[in-house]
Order: sequence, then structure tokens, then C-alpha cells
Amino acid sequence: MTRRERVLVAMSGGVDSSVAAALLAEQGYELVGVTLHLWDASGGHSVGRCCAPEDREDARRTCDHLGIPHYVLDERAAFRERVVTPFVEAYRAGTTPSPCVACNQEVKLGRLLDIARDLGATRVATGHYARIEVDASNEIRLLRGVDSEKDQSYFLYGVPTEILARCLFPLGGLEKHETRAHGRRLGVPNWDKKDSQELCFVPDGDVGGFIERETGVRASGEVVDERGEVLATHEGVYRFTVGQRRGLGLGGGAPPRFVLRVLPDAGRVVVGGPDALAQRHARAHAVVWTGPAPSAPFDAEVQIRYRHRAAPALVTPTPEGFAVAFHQAQRAIAPGQAAVVYRGDRVIGGGVLSA
Repeated sequence: MTRRERVLVAMSGGVDSSVAAALLAEQGYELVGVTLHLWDASGGHSVGRCCAPEDREDARRTCDHLGIPHYVLDERAAFRERVVTPFVEAYRAGTTPSPCVACNQEVKLGRLLDIARDLGATRVATGHYARIEVDASNEIRLLRGVDSEKDQSYFLYGVPTEILARCLFPLGGLEKHETRAHGRRLGVPNWDKKDSQELCFVPDGDVGGFIERETGVRASGEVVDERGEVLATHEGVYRFTVGQRRGLGLGGGAPPRFVLRVLPDAGRVVVGGPDALAQRHARAHAVVWTGPAPSAPFDAEVQIRYRHRAAPALVTPTPEGFAVAFHQAQRAIAPGQAAVVYRGDRVIGGGVLSA
């Protein structure tokens, strides 16, 4: 670099964004740290990504350690409108949303790029475990992170390529243990901070309770088998997702049953045995392709939730999005979740699973 390039680093207060900043500082970039205040955590579960005062303080401590400016910007209104409200509405409609997809696509990266321009920065860096490459034809390629357990490319499929072209993911080529080792080597204050395991705005993991607090509404209904026989009652369809086994109220002596369908209009949750969960076919809408939209069927691998291993399938473009025919049946295809299409490590596109 003939002069130091200025980069905005998104600082959540977690170890990943902190180490990403430290690595870029070591490489000679001029950095500006920015924390987006997205949600006000409260109660006994106050620590979460981008939400709690403790996290913002950790981000500030890291920026102080690196000798870079740190700004906190209030994006709570946008986060509620574009992430939290659709999340609540989706669960009440009997589907299972992917809020991290919505956050990256609708709130974080585009907004950070706008802020970067205002601060004179040319690019935005985050702690995502994903990789960006430019091929021989100058096309942007979004790839899985090297660490298969931490890979976050699944959550990034919806980010427009013009935004990805301005992003840096310093951790994409690292395993998580290497990230922590770099943090320790570089003296990052929170290098040993525990990873958050829950949604940042539902840190206690009680989605049903969160929805009831948000809406002030409690609902009840019936748990039925595939023939419609009533087996139990429930306290809200928003407490269930396809594939769920626990919390069905069927008693310990009942044979294993899983949620097969959620019917919000009837207030019913349909359950059945494990074989009934397996399906070969799925459809997706609200599709985003990372390159030119395909016009003919093609072979690929499709990932239907974050912890799902992408499975071989035939993907067929449709007017609404795409259809998927898996080579082998997959368990618990949940409407509302993201279906992300890969060829090897490369993200081809993705969409939202249809009911």
C-alpha cells in the first residue's frame, strides 16, 4: 500500500470482531471501530452479541488497546423494524425465520458501508467466518469459511455482491482456535471471552416467552397426530418448529414424536414419527443469486438450516424462486428457514423455504 487504506471494522464486542480488528491493524490498515447498538438487553440475561452494555464496553476496550477511534451508532429502530418484527410475525404464522440472514442483509452490512463512506473508509471488515474471492472474470465469489464448524456463509447469501465487494473477512481462512491464539498473541482484551450461543435479542433461548412479551398475546391450541386425533394441548404455535421433539406435552411414555407441521389458523401442531419428517422436495422464494440467475436445472448442494450439512440436490429455477429435489430425503425441512445453494465451497444463491 502506497498509503494506508482506511477500513471500518464492525465491533460487536465478541472475540471474533476484536481479533479481526487486531489482525488488520497488524497488517497496517488504518482502522475505525464502529458498534451498532441494535437492541437493549434486559433482565438476568444481559450479555449477547451487539446488545448488552458489557459488549459495547468490550468493543471500546479493544479499540483503546489498538489505538483506534470507536463509535457507537443507534440502529435500534431499523433492527426492530427489519429483523425483530418480521421474526415475531413469522413465528406467529407458523414458520421458523432466520433472523441473522435478515440482519446481515437488511441492517448490518449495507448500513456499515454507508457509515464507512461518511468516515472516509473504503471498505468494511467483520468477524464473519466466510471468504470472498474475485475470479478471473472479476466476479465476486462468496465462499465458506475454512472452519466448517464456524462457517457463516449461510447467513450471508442475501448480501448483494456490490456490498460483498467492499467487505473484508479476516477470519475466513482461520479455525476458531487459531482466532483465539491470534487474539492472545496480539493482546486483545477479550480473546478468551465465551462465545454467545443464542440469538442476540433472545439470549435466554425462550422464543415463545419473547414473542408473548413483544405482543402481549398468549395463545393455546391442540397437538394432534396425522389423523387429527388430539394428543395434548399447547400454549402457542409460535413455540414450535418443524422437527422439534421436546415440549410437546405428550408424556415420557409416548413413542418418539416430532413436529411435522404448524397450522396457525387452526391453532394446531401436527406431530408424527421420525420417518414422516423426511422429505426429498422443497421450494424456496425471495431468492437472491450471487451471480447471473440460472435459467435451467443444475446439480448443487443445498443447506436447509445453519447446522445442516449441505446435501446433493437438483435445483430447478421457478418463477417464484427455485425447487429442490434432494438425492436423498432430508429431515425437518422447516418453512421460513434459509435454503442456501452451494457448489463446493461457493455460495450460488439462496432463498426462504416455502410452506
